[in-house]
Amino acid sequence: MSYEIPHNFLGLDTVHSNYDQSMVLILPVPYEATVSYGGGTAAGPEAIIAASQQVELYDREFEDEPGLRWGVHTLPALTMEDASPDEAMGIIAAEVQRQAGQGKLLCVLGGEHSISGAVAQGLFAAHGPFVTVQIDAHADLRDEYEGTPHSHACAMRRVLDAGAGPVLQLGIRSLSVDEAEVIRSDERVTTFFSEDIHAGMHLAALADFVRGQPVYLTIDIDGLDVSLVPATGTPEPDGLSWNETLEIVRIVAREAAQVLAFDVMELAPIAGFHSADFVTAKLTYKTMSIIMAAQAAE
Repeated sequence: MSYEIPHNFLGLDTVHSNYDQSMVLILPVPYEATVSYGGGTAAGPEAIIAASQQVELYDREFEDEPGLRWGVHTLPALTMEDASPDEAMGIIAAEVQRQAGQGKLLCVLGGEHSISGAVAQGLFAAHGPFVTVQIDAHADLRDEYEGTPHSHACAMRRVLDAGAGPVLQLGIRSLSVDEAEVIRSDERVTTFFSEDIHAGMHLAALADFVRGQPVYLTIDIDGLDVSLVPATGTPEPDGLSWNETLEIVRIVAREAAQVLAFDVMELAPIAGFHSADFVTAKLTYKTMSIIMAAQAAE
């Protein structure tokens, strides 16, 4: 007798994945329009969901199966065929606003990082001001890139434009001269480069930044070291380790008043190379588990 795994995040049965009972929502957004080097991020959400079905639900840290405890519902993929970039961002923002108002933790799976600007718009419309924590190899502070303000290279500039609040960047190791000037001159942006992370220079500042605040956590998967996730469009050496990344998530979850949403962006799957998909899926599960455990303990 064969058993077919349900095609949702973690492969959960109906009892643990129905919308009403689930405390976590997965919103796949397979949007890709402005990649500037390697492509394939549109396939990221599907690859993460498929790989997640092979992730063990049991987590030794919690001595539990968090996915069953909280319930995780996978929403239909948000597709925007033939939509202009402006229209696509509007569609994403509207759906995020709708889902973010349901009292559940929202996880957005991309897709290219430009999506995060629209996520910030939707969260601001649903919740008002918040602070943003960004894990990334790139500053993403360009006002426009290759003729569009909706490039993946402009993601954090659009988050700032949403007016929700300041941004703390972690793991940056690639930026333009214009972005360096923004970091120097814009008091809304605080940046810790990869060498700062390795030295632990960010820990106290991160805790202070999120303490008592509603938080949006955005994770560009290229923020992690390329040896962990080489399958991304714009890889950079000297990224964050697995433990450095989870340390950031734990501080955010512990100190924040609430984590409104998090996203995981820029996985560009490579056919026949499953490790990057699996690492990204496991990071997604671990991140939601840490956040939910912290919020339940309050």
